[in-house]
Amino acid sequence: MFEDLSQNIQEAFRKLRGHGKLTEKDVDKALKDVRMALLAADVNYKIVRQFEKNVKARAVDTEILSKLTPAQSVIKIVDEELAILMGGKAAKLNISSRPPTIILMVGLQGSGKTTSAGKLALSMKKQGKRPALVAADIYRPAAIRQLQVLGEQIDVPVFTEDIQDAVQIAKDSLSFADSHARDVLIIDTAGRLQIDERLMQELKDIKAAVNPHEILLVVDAMIGQEAVNVAETFHNTLGVDGIVLTKLDGDARGGAALSIKAATGCPIKFVGMGEKIEPLEVFHPERMASRILGMGDVLSLIEKAHSAIDEKTAEKMVKKIKTDDFTLADFLEQLQHVKKLGSLNDLLGMIPGMGTLKKKLVGVDLDLDGKEVKHMEAIILSMTPKERTNTEIIDAKRKKRIAMGSGTQVSDVNKLLKQFEEMRKMMRQINVKAQQQVARKNKNKKTKGKKGAGKLRMPDLSGLLGGLAGKFPFKK
Repeated sequence: MFEDLSQNIQEAFRKLRGHGKLTEKDVDKALKDVRMALLAADVNYKIVRQFEKNVKARAVDTEILSKLTPAQSVIKIVDEELAILMGGKAAKLNISSRPPTIILMVGLQGSGKTTSAGKLALSMKKQGKRPALVAADIYRPAAIRQLQVLGEQIDVPVFTEDIQDAVQIAKDSLSFADSHARDVLIIDTAGRLQIDERLMQELKDIKAAVNPHEILLVVDAMIGQEAVNVAETFHNTLGVDGIVLTKLDGDARGGAALSIKAATGCPIKFVGMGEKIEPLEVFHPERMASRILGMGDVLSLIEKAHSAIDEKTAEKMVKKIKTDDFTLADFLEQLQHVKKLGSLNDLLGMIPGMGTLKKKLVGVDLDLDGKEVKHMEAIILSMTPKERTNTEIIDAKRKKRIAMGSGTQVSDVNKLLKQFEEMRKMMRQINVKAQQQVARKNKNKKTKGKKGAGKLRMPDLSGLLGGLAGKFPFKK
């Protein structure tokens, strides 16, 4: 997501960094490149002009232009204005003090609304809530069954009725929530064209019947600028509280995300990635702005790591790294945890300065759930427990057997073993540096006696990520 926009804006600022001191002309030239990048990303022209005006008003300030690093100051201004453009800060759901909290999901046909309802239910469940899903889409074939399947996957009940009245189904779901002690009710409505007056009236009737605390409009990011028009129409008709932007990972431009808040006043509250049933991601405008400018998103990376790795597993892995007892079995376990974080491409984009690494990779799909990783898992699973613990015993005969068992070549086995040893060396270096840092802290009187001083809390995944990145060929 935002790949094209990010590259174009970063290129514009690379030119600025070569200047020791900026003039108003330099700022104008950079902002022209930024304007073209935003227009190419399908951002509304009026919004782009206002954005450019806001940035320039701050950037040509005498204090900014006189600084030793004015380029950094201008970049900071653009970062802040991008965040403001997308909403400023993360917008929270309206949670009722008296349960159940009723959330009405609306949107166009094919926007991913039913899947988003399931993902939102999973998000609520992970927050300790007791959600229920309501199948109020009585028009699309198999829509009710789809919601039931999603409910089974995440162990959330789905309320259905064999009647052709969506308004009555929504009303009856309130009694279901009370009798089943459900504190969040997520109503999945039928997808519709915003020009369909009859179906839009049905949404008004449902709203009047259940008085929802939150109306979430699900919008497909792939439709670009049209997403803004859709949001405006639904908002004018229903009074939308927030946007769920789906398929954002499939849109390298990102114009919808950059335009929708400024055009409608409705904040983007969640973004959906892919078709897998996993929690919706909270949309953080300030973090997204930093990623667009190549400054990373460490907070989101940390949150992803915490959600994928529990504390006991983390402590066990830290202990193994400390004692240099990290084996291929541990490598496999860590690999399976890291797969939950998403694609390596996205992870690199969250690390400051690492987004440009993607450019150097030669035609490689960096999907952690892709063929490369599956081959690695197959190779390790084809080994005996003894071989995973002690790779030194793996001779030519064993390599041949492992390759046959995993459906790979002996060269693939050799490559994995070599990469694993390189990764272990890297981990040793990281461990030594960490221990040195802990020793220095312990010498400092300020840290003495503090609870948790000198303790490593989480395993450093950089060894694994570095090993995976090093697995691929680079441009020379």
